[in-house]
Amino acid sequence: MNRRRIGLLITNTDNTDFAQRWPRDGEKFTTLIKQVRPLWDMRAYECTEGEFPAHIDDCDGYVIGGSPASVHDKDNWISDLFGVIRALDQARKPTVGCCFGHQAIAVALGGKVGRNPGGWGFGVSPTVFASSEPWMVPPAAAVQLFAAHREQVLAVPPAGRVLGGDAFCPAGSLAIGDHMMTTEYHPEMTKPFFLELCVAFASYIGDTKAEEAMRQAQDVEAQGPLFAEWMAKFLEMPRPPRG
Repeated sequence: MNRRRIGLLITNTDNTDFAQRWPRDGEKFTTLIKQVRPLWDMRAYECTEGEFPAHIDDCDGYVIGGSPASVHDKDNWISDLFGVIRALDQARKPTVGCCFGHQAIAVALGGKVGRNPGGWGFGVSPTVFASSEPWMVPPAAAVQLFAAHREQVLAVPPAGRVLGGDAFCPAGSLAIGDHMMTTEYHPEMTKPFFLELCVAFASYIGDTKAEEAMRQAQDVEAQGPLFAEWMAKFLEMPRPPRG
């Protein structure tokens, strides 16, 4: 098992009292990945504070996390992140995008993101995969992950392809070449965190939706650890040299 240094591009703008009671996203993703690759080195970059890698080769691969921000917001850090994504793409640097990261990769590379016609995606959502990729080990035809989004990818970037989704979110997972893969969902979230998130978000999504999401989270087991193994295999997968 080769050791890797993974850069965590943190995009979460939530500084509410609720958020302060839980670990930051850098710690969430570190905990998630170290479940399956305990020897890997993790480095968090707080993108919302203007912190980015000095050079993309500072890390062997990157994970871009989620955020209540929109990819259409005009904050400087978002346009800076788009520039980093384009540099990662040009260099074919292994990169995984989750939720906001998934959407940011799509927009930075020429896709389209907009409001989900069905409203909030909130609960435990399936991604049904149309193909089996070499990093999808152990194999699974579908993966259940926590969802918390009302925007989603509506048009795939020209160089991208859909790996999977469902009727509610058809482009729930994307691939760009063999170096970028994404999910609309949240493998880093745990059940205790999500249950409290339902309470904190009830005023945004409505009490009925929040109660439904809480019941679903209790009844359906999210598969973050399985997806973590897929992420790790994707990040460490051998790739041919740059041409």
